[in-house]
Amino acid sequence: MRLGFSIGTLGPVAATHEAQLKLVREAERLGYDSVWASEGYGVDPVTTMAWLAAGTERINLGTGVLQVSGRTAISAAMAAATVDRLSGGRFLLGLGASGPQVAEGWHGHRYERPLAHLRDYVSVVRTALDGRPVEHDGPEIVLPLPDSRGKALSMTVSPVRKPLPVHLAAMGPKAVELAGEIADGWLPIHFPPEHLADTMEHLRAGAARAGRDVTRVEVSPMVMAMVDDDADYARDLIRPMLALYLGGMGSRGVNFYNRLAHRLGFGPAATRVQDAYFDGDLGEAVEELPDDLVDALSLCGTPERVRERLAAYRKAGATRLIVGLNAPTVDDRAEQLGWLAELSP
Repeated sequence: MRLGFSIGTLGPVAATHEAQLKLVREAERLGYDSVWASEGYGVDPVTTMAWLAAGTERINLGTGVLQVSGRTAISAAMAAATVDRLSGGRFLLGLGASGPQVAEGWHGHRYERPLAHLRDYVSVVRTALDGRPVEHDGPEIVLPLPDSRGKALSMTVSPVRKPLPVHLAAMGPKAVELAGEIADGWLPIHFPPEHLADTMEHLRAGAARAGRDVTRVEVSPMVMAMVDDDADYARDLIRPMLALYLGGMGSRGVNFYNRLAHRLGFGPAATRVQDAYFDGDLGEAVEELPDDLVDALSLCGTPERVRERLAAYRKAGATRLIVGLNAPTVDDRAEQLGWLAELSP
């Protein structure tokens, strides 16, 4: 099992690209396989990866994830090919459907039949990256537009890596099956190793439906991490971001992370966190997170416990574990990268 590093977005800790680059170079020195950037309200991960490509030599550069409602499939393919060429073949295209709050409120894209849209989207991306004329007649995407002056066009450049890997963020059973059917990799988020092992059956079902070998699909859980001899301190650093995911990453009716907590048996606590968040009381939302919920949805605690959980992820089927860091300073996060590299099997 390899290690990946999620730098998230330009948050308060990594407030400059120089700080991000320092951490990514440290991850590269420690042998991390990849670095991933997420998409926020104003931060474009592809641009971030272009910056990091210039300052690194070996580490792979992934979007974790690029929201498909925010750009056309052709735009995603062109961005992927460009950064792959700039980096000498190190780009990993992570895609996700996001949710109705972002798709409809931020990008103005109706969140209807998201999996059908994602299937069409990946097909168009692959056609473009293969250098073939882009023609697609799907339920969600039709190219060229019928009864128009459009024509089927081809990319004028191609990526270095062929085929360029496409990873899908997926949490629900049908989405995971789609990843097994059409993707090179699956990006689950906040999955405990036990839930990852149980959900692998859906990945296998999707791969079987397409006649694919499921072992060729990379499994890369994304999880918040904090190692410290004081387990309570480690949990407390995780809590604010976890409260944001369970409380504010989505509407009251559609929050995939909150749904995950319900599926894992933490329904009452997850509901209290969301209620407090929507009441505007982030402090209470943080306090409503019990220790066992934090332990389940993150990789935190003493070195001994983190070592055990890392081994459990490997046993559950993870081929890469992507860690996001919650330590308070850049130097603290660099130290965490070293801890996790040392503890990983």
